[in-house]
Amino acid sequence: MTNSRQLQDGLETTSRTARILQKHLGLLSKGFPRRGILVYFPARMKTKIAVLVLAALAACSSVRAAQAGARAQAPAKTYRNPLLPEREMADPFVLRADGKYYLYATTDTKGYEVFVSDDLVNWERKARAFEDPRGGDWAPEVFHHRRGDGRFYLYYTDNIPGRRGSLEKQIGVAVAESPLGPFKDQRVLATGSIDAHLFEDDDGSLYLYYVDLRGGFKIIAQPMTDPLRKQGEPVVVIRPTQPWEKRAGEVTEGPFMLKHKGNYYLTYSGSGADSPEYAIGYATSPSPTGPFEKYAGNPIAQRGGQVLGPGHHCVIAGPDGKLWLIYHQKWNADRSFHRFLAIDPIWFDQHGVLHSKLSRGTDEPAP
Repeated sequence: MTNSRQLQDGLETTSRTARILQKHLGLLSKGFPRRGILVYFPARMKTKIAVLVLAALAACSSVRAAQAGARAQAPAKTYRNPLLPEREMADPFVLRADGKYYLYATTDTKGYEVFVSDDLVNWERKARAFEDPRGGDWAPEVFHHRRGDGRFYLYYTDNIPGRRGSLEKQIGVAVAESPLGPFKDQRVLATGSIDAHLFEDDDGSLYLYYVDLRGGFKIIAQPMTDPLRKQGEPVVVIRPTQPWEKRAGEVTEGPFMLKHKGNYYLTYSGSGADSPEYAIGYATSPSPTGPFEKYAGNPIAQRGGQVLGPGHHCVIAGPDGKLWLIYHQKWNADRSFHRFLAIDPIWFDQHGVLHSKLSRGTDEPAP
C-alpha cells in the first residue's frame, strides 16, 4: 500500500512539474526548438527553469524508487528448491500469526533463529528467538495458544545436562509474548526424547506427540491439560514396522498431525535422517491417540531424481489457500546431516489419500 501511494504521488508530482516547465518555456504551443537553434532566456528565468528541472528529476527518481519497491514486495510467482541455499537448515516448522509466516529450524544447535515471510518463498532472518546454554538444539515447534492465554509456546529438543551421547536428549517448553521471542524456558517435559509437536483438536483439546528413544524410535501421544502440563498416561502410537522405515536404521520420528474430514492423519519421517533414504509417510485413526493404521502406499515423499532424503516436515496453508509441505532435503547422497530448506505442494484426493510432489532445482508455481 505504501509503495502504491508513493508511486501515485510521484507520478502526479512529475506531471505537475512538467506542465509548469512547459508553460515557462513556452513549449505547450510552440514545441521544442530544433537542433542547432540557440534560445535566449533571461537570468531570472534560467534560475526558475533550473529549479523546475531539478524538481522534475527528483520526482522521477521518487517514481523509480517506488516502482523498484513495488517490484521487490510483489508476491513470488515461482519458487525453486533449495530455499535459503546459503544456510544449512533442517527440521523446519512454520507458524502463521498476524498474517505472516514464522520459520524455526535446526541451524547452529545453540538455540533457534526465526525467519519471517509473507509468501513461504522469500524469508528474512529477524532474531534469535531462543538462547540455550545446554546446546544440541534440534527440531523446534511453536504453538500459538489463541484459545487460551494468547502466548507462544516453543517446544524444543536439546542436550540433557551432564550427559554425553548423540541420543542423550530431552524435550522441553519455553514461552514468549511474540513469535519473535525471546522465549523463556519453563520446564522439561520428557527425557530420552526428541521431536515434540503440539496438536490442538477442534474442541480445544491438546495432544503432545514426540519420539521416545528408549528401546528404539517410537512415537508417543501424550494428552495435555494445557501447553505446559501433561494429563494422564502417554501412549505409543507408531513404531518402525514397514520396510521403508528400516532402510537406513529403524526410525520413526518427526511427527506432525493433520485432521481431515474427522480423521486424524499422523504424518512422520522414517529411516535414518542422515541417509538419502529418509522419507515421509502417514497413518490414520478416528482418534488422536490411536490406534493408527499405516497407509499401505507409504512413503508419500521419498528420494527420486535430484531429491534426496526428504523429511522432518510440517504442513501449512499457503497464501493461495492450499496445503504446503515445509521440509528439508539432503544436499548429497552421503551419510551426513547437510540439509536445506524446501517447500512443495501436498494435498488430499477425493478418497482422503495424501499426496505430495517434490522438486529440486526447477521453477515451480509459488503458493
